[in-house]
Amino acid sequence: MTNFLVAANPRGGPGYRFPAAAPADVGEAAQRLRTAQPDWAALAVEERLALLGQWCEALRAIGPDLVAALTEDTGRALLSQAELDGALRRIEHWRRKSPALLSTPSQGVSESAPSVHYEHRRDPLGLVAVISPWNFPLLLTLIDAVPALTAGCAVLAKPSEHTPRFVAPLMESVGSVPALASVFQCSLGGPEAGAAAVNCADAVCFTGSVATGRKVGALAGERLIPAFLELGGKDPLIVLADADVEDAARIALRGSVIATGQACQSIERVYVHQSLYDSFVAKLVATASAVTLNTERVDRGHLGPFIDPRQAQLVEAQLEDAQVNGASLLCGGLVRRNGGAWCAPVVLTGVRHEMRLYREETFGPVLPVMPFADDDEAVDLANDSEFGLSAAVLGERAHALSVAARLRAGAVSINDAGLTSQVGDVEKDSYGASGVGKSRMGSSGLLRFLRRQALLVQTAPAASLDAFKEVERQTA
Repeated sequence: MTNFLVAANPRGGPGYRFPAAAPADVGEAAQRLRTAQPDWAALAVEERLALLGQWCEALRAIGPDLVAALTEDTGRALLSQAELDGALRRIEHWRRKSPALLSTPSQGVSESAPSVHYEHRRDPLGLVAVISPWNFPLLLTLIDAVPALTAGCAVLAKPSEHTPRFVAPLMESVGSVPALASVFQCSLGGPEAGAAAVNCADAVCFTGSVATGRKVGALAGERLIPAFLELGGKDPLIVLADADVEDAARIALRGSVIATGQACQSIERVYVHQSLYDSFVAKLVATASAVTLNTERVDRGHLGPFIDPRQAQLVEAQLEDAQVNGASLLCGGLVRRNGGAWCAPVVLTGVRHEMRLYREETFGPVLPVMPFADDDEAVDLANDSEFGLSAAVLGERAHALSVAARLRAGAVSINDAGLTSQVGDVEKDSYGASGVGKSRMGSSGLLRFLRRQALLVQTAPAASLDAFKEVERQTA
């Protein structure tokens, strides 16, 4: 009997009912993909890239339907179009970059054994499971799927059950390129489908919460397969004494509230030098209070709704905890309309690191602001977190760079925030609970899907067993 799930409409109204793949269904899909993968890997790189180019055109053709589905999934229009545009750019990026990365393997002579010559070849990992989240459903599915396919792997994607509507037009575009359809499939379902995908795969890419990432990592560990885990963030922004206050308030606001704060690289903690603190807070409250919500029309306003209704409840609980423990809420708060939940940007002062909104990821447009006395205190405050995804520092360039180098974060934006969302060709590694595995950015984003095999050629006579025979040593 088919099991059905219902995805909520983030703007309220009827939900979306869809059939959920059972573990057995996922296993059958994985077997089909695994069977087709060797032929896909055997294609010349140019042939795979030509097929990916055909798919890119199919995506463009079905773009309006895909954007409409993403808009229903997420409750926002402009960012849905940006998702499609970003996905198309990623495909074209790998079509440009991969020929050089996948060119003739290196050859050489061993330094430790000069009679041994070697050459390297690369072998695709096989079947890659991609488990993607609800905040950017298309982009964060393809950010791993496209380089894996480019490398010669097959991909079994398990998108979030909270944003399933985009999968139908996505798979329609894939189906227009039969060779690609044989090695790329989506299985919609809940946690059981995700676990089944991991249990069928040769490697897994997961983007999502730390709690679920631990479970995915444990499953991968049991099977001894590579796991690339992009997890949560609690990104700090440091405003140094030599920063421009007006620019700092503008950057902090945008870096925190874009996409309703539902992005892993969102600014969730703000530390301001005490000499600028009062003027910064005043400017931040003024600019935050001018932000508009798209409660009436999806194509009007700065911020869309919470995609997952449970996220609104979490943000509400964090705000209540902060205020009970002495924080002052200067502006913003939750807005509920017709079954959907929005949040006007929240600015809080009188905050402490013991509060929930400092210890947990918020994933909402909330800016707690805290003063600091000197650079050492700013660094200590910023590093006081289990997370280490990214960060930002604002101030005179040399000063900001010196502070940034002391932060435990995989990427630090200088005089801006969230630059990792714009820069996909620069590698970075997460710190702490924000992730493990090779970077999805830069060349590593593709090369992580290839094993390196060394072919070792002995050019001298091979040693005989007698070379290892023990002999009695004479003593003086």
